[in-house]
Amino acid sequence: LAVLLYWALFIYGVPGVKPVLGEVRPGTPAAMAMLHEQDILVAIDGIAVPSWQDARWVLLDRVLQGKEARLDVQSAQGDTALRTLRLADLTAADLDGDFMAKLGLQPYQPPVYPVIGKLVADGAGQRGGLREGDRIVRVEGAAMPFWRDWVEVVRAHPQQPLRVEIERAGQLQQLIITPDRIEENHAAIGRIGAAPLIDRAAFDAMLIEVSYPPLRAVEEALRKTWETSVISLKMMAKMVVGEVSLKNLSGPITIADYAGQSAQMGLGAYIGFLALISISLGILNLLPIPLLDGGHLLYYAVELFKGSPVPDALWDAGQRVGIALLLALMSFALYNDISRLILG
Repeated sequence: LAVLLYWALFIYGVPGVKPVLGEVRPGTPAAMAMLHEQDILVAIDGIAVPSWQDARWVLLDRVLQGKEARLDVQSAQGDTALRTLRLADLTAADLDGDFMAKLGLQPYQPPVYPVIGKLVADGAGQRGGLREGDRIVRVEGAAMPFWRDWVEVVRAHPQQPLRVEIERAGQLQQLIITPDRIEENHAAIGRIGAAPLIDRAAFDAMLIEVSYPPLRAVEEALRKTWETSVISLKMMAKMVVGEVSLKNLSGPITIADYAGQSAQMGLGAYIGFLALISISLGILNLLPIPLLDGGHLLYYAVELFKGSPVPDALWDAGQRVGIALLLALMSFALYNDISRLILG
């Protein structure tokens, strides 16, 4: 079923984000590998990565193996290079969160400039004289090259007047704006009720849709199903030995939540989710646990080597152990679901 779903998905088209690197923080493995902002990931260990999601998936497999990854990259100027990314320093705790960020890898986002796109009626910005289309040039004499710089200043000055220099219709003007005071996470921050002017074309240019002709889609569907199965088994094996936290287990609540989110994202995302669930259920059913098909295969293998049927007493004991293991697994998954709901 998973192969069929992936085949349909690859023909339909998989939406994604182009594998372009954002800011590379100093001291991270990405920085030590001499990767730079706006570098494009072309391939990892010879495997083409047309989207950010593909790059993340291949790197996750390499992280689980504890191997280095060889990256074929293309710079913003069009130059190509081969980089080696060290992965061995990642810990089990890193896999619980965003391991790509730990590596210093994050997708590129086009710059958002400090231009007012929308104002809240009677907000501090509107009361201070701001208008849509105004560009923030300086605040208290400090230049504001990007929207995030302006946001940081506003948040740091609740109910404190700010001298703001703006550009309006080619003319510089001075305004005094006093951010409103609000509480966020038990701390006071400033807010003026303004949103930036977003260049939609620049953000849309970072999106990509990966699709294949029917025959090539079969090959890609088989590869994707195999890779997903192998990575899932590796994750489960590392959970058993304690190298990966059991927090990665998900139960019915999280599955239902992801199902709803994927359905809202579109048909492609929903088909991909169904394929992943199909693989997960298949792997779970093949685990060597009595009551599951994998447990029956284990008994048949024992009978084959033993040359006689498994004693009824051992069979019954195995069934009880299987029930206990499944209940424990379900309990862990449900506990994780409830923890995510409470703690976020």
